[in-house]
Amino acid sequence: MLQLTDTHTHLYVKEFDTDRDAMIERAIAGGVHKMYMPAIDRETHDALLAVADQYPQHCIPMMGVHPCSIKENYLEELAIAERYLGQRTYAAVGEIGLDYYWDKEHIPQQKEAFRTQCGWAKQLNIPIVIHSRDSTQDCIDIVREQQDGTLKGVFHCFTGSVESAREIIKLGLYLGIGGVLTYKNAKLYEVLEQLDMDRIVLETDAPYLTPVPHRGKRNESAYVQLIAQRLAEIKGISIEEVAAITTANAEKLFGQ
Repeated sequence: MLQLTDTHTHLYVKEFDTDRDAMIERAIAGGVHKMYMPAIDRETHDALLAVADQYPQHCIPMMGVHPCSIKENYLEELAIAERYLGQRTYAAVGEIGLDYYWDKEHIPQQKEAFRTQCGWAKQLNIPIVIHSRDSTQDCIDIVREQQDGTLKGVFHCFTGSVESAREIIKLGLYLGIGGVLTYKNAKLYEVLEQLDMDRIVLETDAPYLTPVPHRGKRNESAYVQLIAQRLAEIKGISIEEVAAITTANAEKLFGQ
């Protein structure tokens, strides 16, 4: 059986409230043995941990504040996340970063929060999981500024250029590849054709960014297999090889 890893999935959100257990069991039955869950903000931290506690072998929590939740009260939001971080073990600080698509009003606060959370990750020796919508270069620049040889992490939902990808890899981070890879008009395949596989991990970002042929419907972790299949086609290797390589990469990234 395939050994797949979904490095970014929001299994705890309300979109899954009616069939969460069945959805998680589908993923496990399809070979997705590890599902890493990034945090959003105080509204969902307890729901995130409830799923992690129900499926401790499969659903692994992160902690952090999503950039879209960085508003006027961001210091309070950061303090809450930091308190959660001190209460148990997490796989990463995430998802953190910058979002210029939904919110350009709080960019200075987003940058400060990003730097602060990079500091937490370095102190705890765990990776960061970066959200970089319409802000890839600024995120790269902050990672470069923060990189002291100990910062590790992944650019979630990477859809940038070959040049950006190479900058990220040179900084020691990974590229999270999701459903966009399957979209007909996306040029991401042209980027991946030029990259080695050693810094690529797979993700769904469920319930968002659903891959073809389910685009337009709710995403779920089982669909990471569709992304693996598309990557196998692009690379001219088997899906078994893609699964093995990307799962090994995820284990290196998260240390588990």
